[in-house]
Amino acid sequence: MKKHLLKRSVFSVLPCIAAAVALSSVPGTLQAQEIGAHDELSAAQHLLAVDRGGVLYDSWYAALGKEAPKGTHPAYPKAGKQKGATTWRCKECHGWDYKGASGVYGKGGRYTGITGIRNMTYGSETTIVAILKDKTHGFGKQIPDEDLTALAHFVAHGQIDLDIYIDRPTKKAKGDPARGERIYQTTCARCHGSDGKQINFRTPENPEYIGTVASENPWETLHKIRMGQPGVPMISMLAFDVQDHVNILAYAQTLPQK
Repeated sequence: MKKHLLKRSVFSVLPCIAAAVALSSVPGTLQAQEIGAHDELSAAQHLLAVDRGGVLYDSWYAALGKEAPKGTHPAYPKAGKQKGATTWRCKECHGWDYKGASGVYGKGGRYTGITGIRNMTYGSETTIVAILKDKTHGFGKQIPDEDLTALAHFVAHGQIDLDIYIDRPTKKAKGDPARGERIYQTTCARCHGSDGKQINFRTPENPEYIGTVASENPWETLHKIRMGQPGVPMISMLAFDVQDHVNILAYAQTLPQK
């Protein structure tokens, strides 16, 4: 991993680094069986690269502080029902569960028919970067090379099988809400509030809180618990075990939705 990538990313995820350093000696915190190891990086550098790639996967233009692209992505399928800037986001075609047409986006308003990225787990980062730059994706002029490398690192070493942690039919997280409450109330509540209603993502007439999103779209919520929110100083929880991410999600699903 290029050193300038780590320098570029440090300010956006500084809390993640602090947490990684604090927890690096705790057995199991890196969940090596879930997050692929990388011989060239230290544990903290690896988490930092995964986190940077994860927010780019969510919304690369928000993560880069760029104006949203105008118009619909040229490669966005005709079968898709979305338009405009959102069609440029990786998650829009490949899904919050990384399974594309074989996952949660296999039907409904987000269906595109495009495959997911699960088959690229442990894949060559060089190959993934080449795909991101090809004529279909066309991100070579949109995203700097160091960020493309981070995005490739997330795809190869950061994604997990969310069907292990979320029951797809019921949307219920397979976690311990009591454990999740302890983490949420000492970390997440500082911004979201103890009842999850301090931040309203929509309007007073049609509110959307963390409890709303956690119940309606747990896959998105889990991704953001792990990676943070692009373009805002939301911390990453990657220094915790994957199961603790799921525990936070399970607790968030108990919070008010309205």
